[in-house]
Amino acid sequence: MIDSLEAARALSEIEDVTRRVRQSQIYRLASLLMILWGALVFAGNLVTYLTPFYAEKAWLSVYVLGIGGSVLLGALEKARSGVRSFDLRALLAFVMFFAFGFFVETIGHFGPREMGAFWPVYFMLFYGLAGLWFGIAFTVFGLCVTALTLIGYLYVGVAFPLWMAVVNGVGLILGGLWMRRS
Repeated sequence: MIDSLEAARALSEIEDVTRRVRQSQIYRLASLLMILWGALVFAGNLVTYLTPFYAEKAWLSVYVLGIGGSVLLGALEKARSGVRSFDLRALLAFVMFFAFGFFVETIGHFGPREMGAFWPVYFMLFYGLAGLWFGIAFTVFGLCVTALTLIGYLYVGVAFPLWMAVVNGVGLILGGLWMRRS
């Protein structure tokens, strides 16, 4: 027989293991998404720097491929683990997220440089907020990329898209690889 104190400890340990497993599943999917988006963002910034004429088409491609890839990765993760991690609500959240961003971009009359800073900072706001629920790694990552984006916006000249390719694109890839280890 176990007493109530031992039972409470056992339940607490089970709850702790469950929480850690759920967090590792979240980090696994988040790391895959970060690597996907990092590669796409890197390519978008590279096209913006090398051939600004095609920047608008490049970024539209980044968004379409990123959302499509995110849905696919979510479905694959569900098939692998049996845990639903990306559903219609998540897709609608993506659509609302982008719709609001495009709305702000339109009323803000942003130039290319301002858009190059707005979108990463806007994305990182949600990484920071995610950290409040899913672990401090998201918040740290979001704050670092935001700070580096603002430094680049203020102090890096015409090479700003290259700066963002590294800070945001490579940063997402490295952040995704780091989360795989967490």
